[in-house]
Amino acid sequence: MTRCRGDDCPFPEETSPVSPAGPDAPRDPRATDEIWTQGPVWSRSERPLARLVAKPVQDFLRIESAGSIMLLVATVIALAWVNSPWGESYGEFWHTYFSISLGPWEIRETLGHWVNDALMAIFFFVVGMEIKHELVHGDLKDPKAAALPMIAAFGGVLVPAGIYALLNAGGDGAAGWGIPMATDIAFAVGVLGVLGRRIPSGARLFLLTLAVVDDIVAILVIAVFYTARLDLVALTVALVGVALVFALRRIRVWSRWVYVGLGLVVWTALLASGVHATLAGVALGLLTPAVPLVRERVARAYAQEALADRRLDPEEISRLRFLLSESVPMVEWLQARLHPLSSFVVLPLFALANAGVPLTRDAVTEAVTAPVGLGIIVGLVVGKPLGIVLFTWAAVRTGAGRLPEGTTWPMLVGLGSVAGIGFTVSIFIAGLSFPGAAALTDAAKVGIIGASLVSAVIGVLLLLAATRGRTPSDVEQNAS
Repeated sequence: MTRCRGDDCPFPEETSPVSPAGPDAPRDPRATDEIWTQGPVWSRSERPLARLVAKPVQDFLRIESAGSIMLLVATVIALAWVNSPWGESYGEFWHTYFSISLGPWEIRETLGHWVNDALMAIFFFVVGMEIKHELVHGDLKDPKAAALPMIAAFGGVLVPAGIYALLNAGGDGAAGWGIPMATDIAFAVGVLGVLGRRIPSGARLFLLTLAVVDDIVAILVIAVFYTARLDLVALTVALVGVALVFALRRIRVWSRWVYVGLGLVVWTALLASGVHATLAGVALGLLTPAVPLVRERVARAYAQEALADRRLDPEEISRLRFLLSESVPMVEWLQARLHPLSSFVVLPLFALANAGVPLTRDAVTEAVTAPVGLGIIVGLVVGKPLGIVLFTWAAVRTGAGRLPEGTTWPMLVGLGSVAGIGFTVSIFIAGLSFPGAAALTDAAKVGIIGASLVSAVIGVLLLLAATRGRTPSDVEQNAS
């Protein structure tokens, strides 16, 4: 057998896991360790493509705020495109029809609708799994620990919606009251990532739990209030599909492809029913198992026995793969694989397809002065932090909760402002609020982008002021 050399070898020559003495000779464990800890070997070579492209991309994707950076870049591209001399091509491109047909059945939608109805189902599926994980293993598992951010979240939902409703009562934009309710988790995480370790872990968990509860409320609002028409037959098919998923879980059917097929049926049925198809992702995410099928110690013991006592054959490898993969909760397994897709593909495409609005003087003036844009801006920039702080203060005063360790009231105001970054879900709801009214939708989107930018800047400045003089060691000492 000829040994590989140089950059073409999949393992470094000095640590090759296969000894020159043959496959049965002792192996150097460092080789396998290097593969897993340093990433694929091809990206660690000194070839120009690996050195100048692969490694920088890998390093970027490891940054906590990478997803929000991609989202911001896509937004800037969309705005630059629609406000360029080629601006008309933006609308023409996203209104291009694409169809999928199978016999007499056909789904024909524009590219923009495919992004909003199909790709965003992946985003909401990940959100549903995050909520399920929090309910089973996270902060939402303990009602006492979750009480304060849950109460704060309701303040951050009700006050902005109330402000918008007051400013748009009886007007053409009255249906958009749900727009300023949401918090964009991706941008919120990105802002906290920029601020680094000066923000205590308790404050981070407070904001993230609040954002998760915001998502739950936004999902319910979309399902109940933004359904234009209802086809009961198609809705029944979707509910039967969800019930089948639940029943198959109970009888321990564990083939992922079965659930993929049922998920497609549920999504298609919801699309036909008039209920927004992305809710299929939420429903299936909440039904995803959050506990492993196989106990980790059982899988570990079997793997150690198999590797020590038997020569591995294809059947044994298949059994080991199943045991090891099922010793990890399905929620965690799917999140690890779908979260990069959601953060680096789905959300940037959503921003690219939806954030392109004309930024003419008239459009900006309309967004700032008209009731729709004004309601969104005041709701997100003022209403969000006001509602969060007021409801948190009431909860602390009544003994229903207490501030997270190391978190001060000025810091809470800054967190409330960061929660005013509504972006993704707010734009999503804006698209549902004004069907056929492009002027209102554009005004809402300009208001959302402007309000999110202002909220982010105010939030960062307030948090920097509230944590001035604090070092990472101070934060860790307070947390301990």
